[in-house]
Amino acid sequence: MSNLVVAADAPWIAHATAAAALGLHIGGGSLAIASGYVSIFAKKGQRLHRLSGNVFFASMLVMAGIGAVVAPMLDEAQWTNTTAAVFTLYLTLTAWLTVKRRPGEAGRAEAGLVAVPVSIAAVGLFWATVTGGSDSYAVVYAFGAVGVLAAACDLRMLRAGGITGVGRTARHLWRMSLAMFVATGSFFFGQPAFQPDWLRATPLPMIVGLGPLALMAFWLVRVRIPRRRRTRSAAA
Repeated sequence: MSNLVVAADAPWIAHATAAAALGLHIGGGSLAIASGYVSIFAKKGQRLHRLSGNVFFASMLVMAGIGAVVAPMLDEAQWTNTTAAVFTLYLTLTAWLTVKRRPGEAGRAEAGLVAVPVSIAAVGLFWATVTGGSDSYAVVYAFGAVGVLAAACDLRMLRAGGITGVGRTARHLWRMSLAMFVATGSFFFGQPAFQPDWLRATPLPMIVGLGPLALMAFWLVRVRIPRRRRTRSAAA
């Protein structure tokens, strides 16, 4: 993250607030990456999975919330980062609500949150039209495209009055995994200058950075294979 724009003669509280925001953003992102990987590999439904998942949820809210507010105030206003942060908050919240609601239940929060992906898709379409598809807004286009898919899934769920079974699990998985990818990608691909030389010389940044997407694909396939089929395959 670039430095916040704080004048040299600004009150000490302004400098302290900027330092605290930066520390919370970095700390929240680091804790989210660590707890996210623990949650992915922990046995589903067990205490470690629930605990690490709660830590991940809180850490992502801190990281993305600060990022959304602070990005426009940087020395070079980063509105694409604001878009990414807002979309990450949406993914995290809707993934959490999916498992907090009873199967087949949906509430007003989900209905209100649909406005986020719809708005981001509209912003992406606007900038694509105005700039002729400039690469400067590639992040906005990408989130806009995913926003269309997310909004369609939300509307389908709301129309059905909720979601159950495998669909409920898959909805939680892909939204949490995609939110985690924003965290890993932001650091390992977006901030190479803050990584030690020995780390950049290894494939670890690529592995950890893309890991959430690979694991998302694995778990989405796994949860859609009936348990009996997996049992027969293991026995064979």
